Amino acid sequence: MEFSAAQQEFSAYGVSHLIVLAIFVVGAVLLVWAGRTQTDERARLLGRVLAVALVTMFCVALVYKLIRPDIQTSIPIQLCDIAELMAAYALWTQRHWACAVTYYWGLFLSSQALLTPDIGTPAEGAPDFPHHLFVTFFALHVLVVWAAIYVTWGLRQRPTWRTFRFTVAITMIWVALTFTFNIIANTNYGYLNAKPAAASVLDLLGPWPVYALIEVTVVIGVWALMTWPWERARAKQPLAEGPPNPV
Repeated sequence: MEFSAAQQEFSAYGVSHLIVLAIFVVGAVLLVWAGRTQTDERARLLGRVLAVALVTMFCVALVYKLIRPDIQTSIPIQLCDIAELMAAYALWTQRHWACAVTYYWGLFLSSQALLTPDIGTPAEGAPDFPHHLFVTFFALHVLVVWAAIYVTWGLRQRPTWRTFRFTVAITMIWVALTFTFNIIANTNYGYLNAKPAAASVLDLLGPWPVYALIEVTVVIGVWALMTWPWERARAKQPLAEGPPNPV
């Protein structure tokens, strides 16, 4: 599945990347507008259309991975893989806890892939548009971040300290399960068991397990900061919003 020599290699913040970012920004604005101005029925329908698009793209990406399966990369247990399915569930059901998890995972974690994309593999290289790796990578990450924005600002599903704690808990469960799987299968999903072979920002955080502990601490700290403004606003207007839907 290597791309041909004639296929242009992807360049971060090149033309194709900037076009994707522009589409993302315009789409995010339109989704917030649609969520706030449409009827509840139409807003729910739009969410379900996005959910179907996410699941469809997830399946397409998985099929490509399984054409030449590799235990190191083909198993969909990266946190971004789970975030994609969680976002689809949140869009389809609008359950408050799922919307909140999508807010934390999508807005902070998946958005990093849009700003610092890592497309392809060392063997395949980093192909540019219209290669399937480019299309599936950006489509999935754009849709997840759109989902986080839509449910939070369009549908007004606000995070709380309770959903913050819930998100931290299930993320730690993912860490434990994935770390164990990596040991058993000799893989390194999430870079939980070792740093990537290529140079990365993790090199600045010290050796294993120090860099992993620092990562976890930073993520939890940022999620807390992402929760605080909503809770502060809720405390100032306790009667205006009322409690969020707990299910």
